Amino acid sequence: MAKKPVKKDFRKSNIPVKTKEVSNTKKVLTYKPEMTVSDVAEGLGLANAVLIKKLMSLGMMASVNQVLDRETVELIAMDLGVELQDEVITDLTRYDEIEIVDDPKDLVKRSPIITIMGHVDHGKTTLLDAIRKSRVVAGEAGGITQHIGAYQVDWNGDKITFIDTPGHAAFTEMRIRGAKVTDIVILVVAADDGVKPQTIEALQHAQAAKVPIIVAVNKIDKPNANPDLVMSELSNHGLTPESWGGTTPYVMISGLKRTGIDELLDVILLVAEIEDLKANPKRLAKGTVIEASLDKGRGPVATLIVENGTLRVGDILVIGNTFGRVRTMNDDLKRRFTEAGPATPIEITGLDQVPQAGDIFMVFEDERMARQIAEQRAAKERETIAKQQKATSLETMFGAQDDGQKVLNLVLKGDVQGSIEALKGMLEKINVEGFHANIVRSGVGAISETDISLAAASNAIVIGFNVRPTAAVKSFAEQQGVEIRLYNIVYRITEDIEKALKGMLAPTFEEVVTGQAEVRQLFKISKVGTIAGCMVTDGVIKRESKVSVIRDGIVIYKGDLATLRRVKDDVKEVRQGFECGMSIVNFNDLKEGDIIEASIEREVEVV
Repeated sequence: MAKKPVKKDFRKSNIPVKTKEVSNTKKVLTYKPEMTVSDVAEGLGLANAVLIKKLMSLGMMASVNQVLDRETVELIAMDLGVELQDEVITDLTRYDEIEIVDDPKDLVKRSPIITIMGHVDHGKTTLLDAIRKSRVVAGEAGGITQHIGAYQVDWNGDKITFIDTPGHAAFTEMRIRGAKVTDIVILVVAADDGVKPQTIEALQHAQAAKVPIIVAVNKIDKPNANPDLVMSELSNHGLTPESWGGTTPYVMISGLKRTGIDELLDVILLVAEIEDLKANPKRLAKGTVIEASLDKGRGPVATLIVENGTLRVGDILVIGNTFGRVRTMNDDLKRRFTEAGPATPIEITGLDQVPQAGDIFMVFEDERMARQIAEQRAAKERETIAKQQKATSLETMFGAQDDGQKVLNLVLKGDVQGSIEALKGMLEKINVEGFHANIVRSGVGAISETDISLAAASNAIVIGFNVRPTAAVKSFAEQQGVEIRLYNIVYRITEDIEKALKGMLAPTFEEVVTGQAEVRQLFKISKVGTIAGCMVTDGVIKRESKVSVIRDGIVIYKGDLATLRRVKDDVKEVRQGFECGMSIVNFNDLKEGDIIEASIEREVEVV
């Protein structure tokens, strides 16, 4: 039997990976990602027609240019008595496809990485909050002070890492990009609502990723809870409970009352032990981007999960098409670290650009090599995008002439890359009787005049998710006749776009800004929290208003006013040009220079 290729960690030198020759006594097919029927036929020395006939005999219909997954190619190879070997990659610009084999002696147990999925209102956020509280109760100082997209808890001497994604759309985006970061999926289903279409969709994504699934039956405290119905419905989709003779763990919980959370964490550790998760902390780090954003004070910021190796401050790394040197590392409790081992979520600074959620990162010892790799990858992407844009523009032009298909052009801006990727995925799937949405640009950060100019040129609507335009940008948009729509709920965007495509955008609620105030001074008062001394710079701030805290053009918090005062008196409103003091319910992380924007909701007719 032929020996497998020997793979070494060649990032420390320019020496290419060497492989031992495979014996000629057995025919070998080298598998490469994205192989078409034609590629496989050529590798096997067969005519395309012969291979297509072979696929038909195996129950598969395929065209010459159809891409085959690895399992299908493996099935063909087995049927023909051919040995299948994976391509040994020596092109470092494809570092994200490289799989380095570790010495078994260097492997140690690592923490499991968990993604929570399920229907939009079945309690995923409540469950995440309940799990977060478990570590605060356990004695961790500081509480949860910032959202970085991932966090880690200690439970019975072990650590568990949780990914807090915008949902299964982002989960799928990561899989498409090649990231296999999740070890276990927790599928949350409400006991009082049962299995919904989105539940099934989340389940199918998890099954496609081939990761273990734990079902958390939530809201069991509700009087109309029916967990048996949930188990029965999910059994029809391959998730038979262990108590019914199946293999799927079910845990009854109430995220709101924290019932069953301890048992759920115990089950996670049990499944992780069965999976025998291991990593090599001695090697150079490799992992995945969970979230990324642009911070005005710190520059590009990315939340990473180290999947293998150890990441250290000062390390040189390539993320997608981005190069950088790790300047700082901290977790969601704002604690500083100098290194992070396998399965650790960490937020880093020091990158030259904002990467994308799902990008793979890898550490290199040679700075010049790392920079060249990033530049070459960026050049390849620009070339690919240029070809796609050219093809798309031609297809759109001829398609519109042929069948009258209508397109709604959109410019998307958001606060974090993960949200943008999830939104793009959902919007691009919308098709209403030949009408569809076309994303002409998407990016992280505040809405800019450049975005407005592009929208004007392409007759597009600007969609802002958790971001705000400045007064100057608003004025420019009005001059250009560009509509800006602002949202903080993902599903409201998709609903509105679908309605717009149907020509049925009925009267809806619109957020109307009534005034803005600038934070000039902060006062910490025990038992009260942070009081912001403000100057109302525009309009009027009313006591009953909803407020948004805006920092560097990005909405970092939305909530209600707790107090509104002039000198020592509680007041109903404060107008432009007057000073006031205000505090916000459940939010104390204000900074001088923040903008507090007051708004009301009113029902309007959208024309």
